This record gives sequence, structure tokens and C-alpha cells, in this order.
Amino acid sequence: MIISYESLYSILAVIATIIVAFIVGTIIPGFERKYVHARIQQRIGPTFTSLGLMAPIKFFFKENIEPNSTVPKLYKSLPIICFIVVFLILLFLIPQNYVFGVFASVIAIIGFLKVEEICYVLMGALSKSIMSLSMPFPDLVKGGLHLDSQRSFIEDISSKRAFRLIAFGSFPLYLSLFVPVSVVGSVYLKDIVAYQAIHGPILFSAAGILGFIVFFIGYMIIMNEYPFAILKTKADVIEGPYMEYASKYRAVIFLTRGFLIFTMSMIFSVLFMGLPPNIISYTILINIAIAFIFPLIMGILSAFSPIFTNKQFYPTVIGTSLLGVLAIALSLLY
Repeated sequence: MIISYESLYSILAVIATIIVAFIVGTIIPGFERKYVHARIQQRIGPTFTSLGLMAPIKFFFKENIEPNSTVPKLYKSLPIICFIVVFLILLFLIPQNYVFGVFASVIAIIGFLKVEEICYVLMGALSKSIMSLSMPFPDLVKGGLHLDSQRSFIEDISSKRAFRLIAFGSFPLYLSLFVPVSVVGSVYLKDIVAYQAIHGPILFSAAGILGFIVFFIGYMIIMNEYPFAILKTKADVIEGPYMEYASKYRAVIFLTRGFLIFTMSMIFSVLFMGLPPNIISYTILINIAIAFIFPLIMGILSAFSPIFTNKQFYPTVIGTSLLGVLAIALSLLY
């Protein structure tokens, strides 16, 4: 089978775009912590490359641990599954892949993000360790509830929080994704991009502005940043679902976070600005700029934010969701 010049050119463009995305994704975490959080909090902070590049390299050479898990192979594979899911989202955001139909659609983006969220629930549910040590005895704290001599593990707490994130927290994000769908009348990315090439970015409309606000709040919730850090509140669950992962598995977690920040920014760029990531277009510079602007704003907000409890979290999610419904209603008049 002979590959045509056009097909080869498209394949190389996709590969180059992904490479650029991965490089930027390794820079963003250090940028956020070093030049945003550290500056605001008046501390030195980590080195620029430590979080996104040096830390994963270091963890790849660390000794692995064997946490007590009911399904150990699945438990170990979850960080890799998260990375693959984020990779697939970015892959189908690239315009050369719009030929894959339903995979390059808003429905597919939502489906992939849901898989990524479910992984956090499983991370918490499948680990039965406390700092990598098995604790088979029941919790003897006075007043504690004991059922069949089973104790509650730290990961159980993060698992329940992850479930709340799936059921409630991410709802504003998914509402915001349907604002462009309502404007264009199609769930396919190619139609959304083509529409904005003619009529201008949806962002510059009343529905688009409200959609951006809802999207950004949902973006912070998905990224588990303050004040929405419900998965890994250090006061009581330390690192939440990530706590028992070490060595190469923790390295993948670090790489996935930066990659996810970039990918979420590209979702916004495609749906609200009509600018898909494409290395052969000058608009890739705008894509990269957006990828840095989003964590910049997120870092500023999170640096000044407390940790939301349920008392603040649920009203915020409900209010933001209502704003998303209003944005969809306005988009029908666009």
C-alpha cells in the first residue's frame, strides 16, 4: 500500500503537533508553580523544569512499591489509561483527524473526559493501603462505625470525593461545551471550526462570554485546583488517589497533568475560537499562548483561594450550572 504525499504530510503534521503539545505540557506545571504561585506567595518556588520534566525523569528511576490492592494490575494501569485518554482527546482536536467523524466531536470529548474522571474513582476504590502499608485491623477510634471489622482507608475518602466530582463538579464544564454546539447546530468539531471561520469566534458573543466563564470554572474543577481541590485536600487525604503511586506510575501522573492542562486549553481554543492546534498554521502560536494564559489565571485564583467545603462547593457548582444553562439559551438566539 502506497501512502500519498498528502497523507504523509498530514501524518507528519499530526505527529509534530503532538510533540509540540507534549513539550509545552512539560513546561506549563513549572510555569504555574514557579512564576505564578511562588511569585504571589513571595517564595522561591521550584525550578522551572522540576515539575513537568525533571520530576518525571527522577521518578522513572525510583524504586516501585506494591500497595495492597484488590486488582493490582488494573490499579497500576490507571495512570497510563489517564494519559492515553488525554492523548486521544488532543489527537482528535487536530484538524487533520476530523475525518474520523464521531471521534472528532463534542460527544467524544465528553466521553473521554468521563473515562479520565472514572479513573480517579477507581484509584481510590482499588487501593487498601495506608502509605503503602497494609492495615487489616479495624479502626478503633472511639465513636467510629465498624462494619464487619473493615476500616475506612484514606483512598476511600478520595474515591467518594471523585464520585462527587463526576456527579456534580464537572457538570458546568460539560454544559459549557454545548454552547458552541447550540450556536452551530452540530456536535462535530469540523463544523464548529468552519462556522467560526466565517462568522468569527463564538467567544465574542454574549453566549460565548458566559460559556467561557462556565468553562473556566469547570476547567479548574477538572484540574482539582484550589478552591476546588476536592480530590487531594492535603489536610486529610494527603495526595488523594495518587498517594500510593510511585516510580514510573507517578512519573506518568506528573506528565499527564501538564498534558491535560494543554489539552483542556485546546478544547476551549477549538470550540470557542475556532482555532484547532495545527503545527502548519500560524495559529499554533495562539494555541500555545492560550495554553499558558489558562494556568496563569488559574494559578492567580488558586493562590488566593481557600479550600471549598461542601457548603461552598455545591452552591458554586449549582450557580455555575445555571449560568451554563443561560449561556445555552442565549446561544439559541445567536
